[in-house]
Amino acid sequence: MSAPPGPSLSELFAAHPRDAGWAGFLLAQLDTQKPLLWVQDRMAILESGRIHPPGLPSRELIHVEARDARDALWAMEEGVRCSCLSAVIGEIWGDPRALDFTATRRLAVAAERSGTPCWLVRLGGMANLSGARMRWRIGSAPSLANELDPRAPGVPAWDAELFRSRGSPPGRWSVAHDAGRFHLVAAPGDRALGEERRLSA
Repeated sequence: MSAPPGPSLSELFAAHPRDAGWAGFLLAQLDTQKPLLWVQDRMAILESGRIHPPGLPSRELIHVEARDARDALWAMEEGVRCSCLSAVIGEIWGDPRALDFTATRRLAVAAERSGTPCWLVRLGGMANLSGARMRWRIGSAPSLANELDPRAPGVPAWDAELFRSRGSPPGRWSVAHDAGRFHLVAAPGDRALGEERRLSA
């Protein structure tokens, strides 16, 4: 599976509003050497909870609690113009009016100009028209068996559906992340992944 030519805007949709598996899928793809900007609108915090910095791989976190989707999108766009960040993550709940094609297009263009990846996490939202270059639907899957202790959890895994991507065909895979790489664990969808590759934008 090929990736877009450079960092841009990607969207993540949770398979279920209460499934937070998308966080592990996303965090596994981040550069941990640079600061991370994480923006949450008020409803995302109320419905899904505030992020817990000690559980994040990045050493430096800038957290923004936005009053609403409009403020969250403004903070994301300002942040994504900064090339010193590893990425900008924005959580927005539902389908607010401010989150339209123009807003997502602006984020995509800003990310491509700065080289800073931008992830828009859609919690409880519909896959409406968007300027995102890659659009994922992520669900938690059972972790792989632990080789050292069968009673302990093993490597994390996800059901990952890429339902829109500029430059590569869509598909669905069961993937796990280990030793810094994603790899195929099963082929539940419509096509197989021929080799281990990163699934990031």
